[in-house]
Amino acid sequence: MRKAEIERKTKETDIKLLLNVDGTGKSEINSGCGFLDHMLTLFSKHSKFDLVLNCKGDTDVDYHHTVEDIGIALGKAFSTAIGDKKGIERYGDTILPMDEALILSAVDISGRDLLDFTADMPSERVGDFDTELCREFWFGFVREAKITLHIIMLSGNNSHHIIEGIFKSVAKTLCKAVAIDARFADELPSTKGVL
Repeated sequence: MRKAEIERKTKETDIKLLLNVDGTGKSEINSGCGFLDHMLTLFSKHSKFDLVLNCKGDTDVDYHHTVEDIGIALGKAFSTAIGDKKGIERYGDTILPMDEALILSAVDISGRDLLDFTADMPSERVGDFDTELCREFWFGFVREAKITLHIIMLSGNNSHHIIEGIFKSVAKTLCKAVAIDARFADELPSTKGVL
């Protein structure tokens, strides 16, 4: 089983996170932000990653530190869990419809961190969640996971649907990329011999 346990404590957040990329999509999420709980629950379900998360953050200020730091912790757990990367597919992509929203995501587990996030949110908030925090979450994740991730909104006019489509699309994309090709289980998927 490829899994990792991360504890991250700052003056702004206290996070405990357990990730199993060889899971079945079970989750126990308590981020302190209801909308983020919803997104991470469906991320776990559609990636088939088991995820346990508890976060105490300075949500009296706003959700920025909580969302960004959870992205960082999840990215670190992802990188740790996939270990030496031998046998992984490495690449994945998904075009996912979420009602009127259509989201493309593509990943290269490359060892290089890059986020291309192209999604215009029609509203500034979904409930009490600032929609700009969606990008902050994925930016934190990518930095620590050391992956190249493209997220492109092809269509959409409802911010909730767009963000939900992003989390589901990336979940399915990561699931494909970390799958083990049994024929090459002892090989790195790179001509350089390193990822």
